[in-house]
Amino acid sequence: MYTSSKRTRRPFSMATAALSLLLVGVAATPAHAESVRDMQWHLDAMRADEMWKVSKGRGITVAVIDSGVDDTVADLKGQVLGGKDFSEQRGDEHTDIENHGTGMAALIAATGSRGALQGSYGLAPEAKILPVRMRYSTEDYGQVDSRAEYARVLTKAIRYAADSEARVINISMGVANAPGTQNAGTPELASAVRYAIGKGKLIFAAVGNSGDKANFKEYPAATPGVVGVGATDKDGRALKQSQRGPQVDLAAPGGDIVNACTRGTQVCKGSGTSTASALASASAALIWAQHPDWTNHQVLRVMLNTAGKAKNGAKRTDSIGYGIVRPRIALKAPGDPGPADEYPLPDLAAAGSTPPSDKTSPSAGAGGGDNAATAEPKPATASSADDGGINPAWVALGLTAAALLAGAVAVPTLRARRRRSTQVSAAPPFPPPHSPYASPQQPPAYGPPPGSGPEQGPQR
Repeated sequence: MYTSSKRTRRPFSMATAALSLLLVGVAATPAHAESVRDMQWHLDAMRADEMWKVSKGRGITVAVIDSGVDDTVADLKGQVLGGKDFSEQRGDEHTDIENHGTGMAALIAATGSRGALQGSYGLAPEAKILPVRMRYSTEDYGQVDSRAEYARVLTKAIRYAADSEARVINISMGVANAPGTQNAGTPELASAVRYAIGKGKLIFAAVGNSGDKANFKEYPAATPGVVGVGATDKDGRALKQSQRGPQVDLAAPGGDIVNACTRGTQVCKGSGTSTASALASASAALIWAQHPDWTNHQVLRVMLNTAGKAKNGAKRTDSIGYGIVRPRIALKAPGDPGPADEYPLPDLAAAGSTPPSDKTSPSAGAGGGDNAATAEPKPATASSADDGGINPAWVALGLTAAALLAGAVAVPTLRARRRRSTQVSAAPPFPPPHSPYASPQQPPAYGPPPGSGPEQGPQR
């Protein structure tokens, strides 16, 4: 099993916190014959078995805009549809040379078909995946403004997904603007997001993995209308690398997450906001499958209202936004979904967007209780650390998987990926931020070109 230290892809140069999931290999057969499912602590914490009695995401398609999704991975057989390829790399949307998009898809819709011992599960195992492959950071390197090119292609990818049958769009990638420019967070990207929302879609994106470093806003997570997702650990605390700021709307598990992937044992483990975004997208799929007549605004409003709030009682914080996603509560006691035609987050209205939106913040809803996270509000600065805590209830029984993982994980692999995250300023050969698509043979694929500024790569 591989471990990737970040879960968020950056379709161009994945710099600083590009790979939140340091792909680390885990033995094909876990120590003492613990199953891969036993290692998936996040499913126990979120009480997936209980939720699956009500909803498994049937009838909902999630578009995964990423490095492609390998449909030959056993746990994803029959789950991946035909999609679109915006890359010039070998293969098509079903070719994942970066081993990132496949992992995100598995976190959403893996079925465990690999068997009782080695099978892994997605949070919404009956949802379908629409793969949309982005361009890799190595394409036209040095010939174009990679961040601007990232935004240009991402704009097309979002519009494609908006016109598809997918209701949910997951983007575990991100790129920051170059200093003094708006080459990543472009007006065209913002327009594509508004277009998708107008078509009834929900867009979730990883906020980035440099919260303990640069903490620059990344796009599309910081684009008005996109639900920016931060990452938490087993205790419900925001991961140190999870970025802070007003762009964080929700949080989800993102530390030491195990899922199916494309390499070696086909089981990977990693930490980062890429994973958190995928789990937020899967949560939306579960809720939407149970309430197919709800609009995107209503599904999101219920997610916000039922999210586990900060222990200090704050309605929102820069660490976990409006709280940690709790689809189990949303399925069990969703409350009033509210207006069908009003976007529940204030950023669209503030940006003067076309879709109507609420003028007020989402209600606190069901605050404490299980899965309630806690994180003190922190300024969006590189040094901002999360010293808050969450209510222990967020951690369900069965987290002993962490200890099991320690014995089963062989941490020796893919140090190159960690390099990508730490050598950002060391003149990595690739373009900007979250470049989820960098040739695996080139270690620094996730770092921006020399002197390219504060960028980050894929967030695993």
